[in-house]
Amino acid sequence: MSTEKEKEKERKMFVGVVWNCAAELKYLLTALLFLCSLVTILQFLPTRFSLSASDLRPCLSSPTAPTTVTATATTATVSLSEDRNNTTNATTTATAPAAADAPTDVILLPQPAPPAMEKDQVLENGIIKRAFNPFGSAAYNFILMSAYRGGPNTFAVMGLASKPLHVFGKPSYQCQWVPFGGSGAEENVENQEPIVTDGQKILTDWGYGRVYTVVVVNCTFSAPVIGGGSGGGKLLLHAATNGGGDTNFNLTDTIEALTESGEDLKNFNQVYSAKPKYDYLYCGSSLFGNLSPQRVREWLAYHIRLFGGKSHFVMHDAGGVHPGVMEVLRPWMEKGYVTLHDIREQERFDGYYHNQFLVVNDCLHRHRYMAKWMFFFDVDEFLFVPKKSTLKTVMDSFSEYTQFTIEQMPMSNKLCLAEDAGKSYRKWGFEKLVYKDVKRGIRRDRKYVVQPRNVFATGVHMSQNTVGKTTHKTEGRIMYFHYHGTIADRREPCRRSVNTTDITIDGIPYSLDTSMRIVAGFVKRFELKMIGSVLQRTRQ
Repeated sequence: MSTEKEKEKERKMFVGVVWNCAAELKYLLTALLFLCSLVTILQFLPTRFSLSASDLRPCLSSPTAPTTVTATATTATVSLSEDRNNTTNATTTATAPAAADAPTDVILLPQPAPPAMEKDQVLENGIIKRAFNPFGSAAYNFILMSAYRGGPNTFAVMGLASKPLHVFGKPSYQCQWVPFGGSGAEENVENQEPIVTDGQKILTDWGYGRVYTVVVVNCTFSAPVIGGGSGGGKLLLHAATNGGGDTNFNLTDTIEALTESGEDLKNFNQVYSAKPKYDYLYCGSSLFGNLSPQRVREWLAYHIRLFGGKSHFVMHDAGGVHPGVMEVLRPWMEKGYVTLHDIREQERFDGYYHNQFLVVNDCLHRHRYMAKWMFFFDVDEFLFVPKKSTLKTVMDSFSEYTQFTIEQMPMSNKLCLAEDAGKSYRKWGFEKLVYKDVKRGIRRDRKYVVQPRNVFATGVHMSQNTVGKTTHKTEGRIMYFHYHGTIADRREPCRRSVNTTDITIDGIPYSLDTSMRIVAGFVKRFELKMIGSVLQRTRQ
């Protein structure tokens, strides 16, 4: 009985407590309901509106003094006196965003205030003088890709620059060699001091540029530049706008284009004075788009066989080397025949055809003394020499020329022989596409080969900056078959089967040409011998 009375007493006490705290419970339940609603709503907001613990920390923690971090980017402007060996350097600093891994509660210093706005004015004579206020920057003055030593006293700098600046303005470049410090009593005093010379700009893309154009700056000094007492030095490029873009200002950007150690110079001299490592080196254009792994496979096997053991292929990935293409390149990279450069970053800058002119000029100067001959053509083009010749005999016949161009043989990218119907998928592209466009009276693009030691800058279809002779009279000695569009077609290329030697389609006459078909078997056996069966299951 006493137990029941105690339980009854506890129930009354609980009810009493709840009744006395009813207001507080209402607030608590309301707060819980609000928080649950807030969490539900946040799930449907865009990412940029999301909150994190770091965002709420200032509200939850006690007030503290803010931490300030200043990141600076330094640029140098150089004032060149009449005596060009004397330079005065001045540096300016500007705030830059903090690193991505910096604490989230770091507060950056504010950017400098913009210049005061100019306003329209009414002059004493009643004329209204209008104001113009510039903001931002339309394009960079210079975008550096690379710089290479070209000899004891010469360098080449490759980059992009604002095309309007070069078309309508008169920008200029000056090159400065700054040797590294050191007492160097054994060194000539002349080589201890900075040397300045005018840079000779070469615009290589023949007006094809877009927002940016390609610039190759040749820096040739009056005397050899070999570094200071400890060896080495650095090449500075001073890029001046000369009032281009805004005649009120002559802005000069100083770019550290190249840093060279004593060991770097020693290595260059060895390559410079030695016999070229390769007989033939291929400089590829920018690879982009959804490339066919099978077509790339065929192209590599064919040309590595044609060029021989003392050859090398430099490829440039502008977004086209997807995993399927990479599987095709990897065996040849492991064999030492192929080098791949990732150049996707250049897509930030709007130049012609994925900055193709920039890429081939970098390749030229990077490997200038490593090859006797350098080839420039695309991966849907196949070089060919007649049956009674070899590539060596053809190249030897052009040894007196710095450059020669190659005749194009345009091939249909969809016409195949009727006898291949039903089994064309087993054959390689250049094996089954056997109909050549024979229309006359058309000027067709040519590709070219150079002896790179005598070339200062290059283009896509030929170079206009060479020392020595150029010839275009190469018909019948060397040519290239062009399978336009097939490299980016992942489907079976045969669209129509033909059982004749000559045919006209859409006003274009085609004629049967089995030159490439005949060598297909040799190329397949060569690939199998060199890298085995690793690529036998390659897809279109």
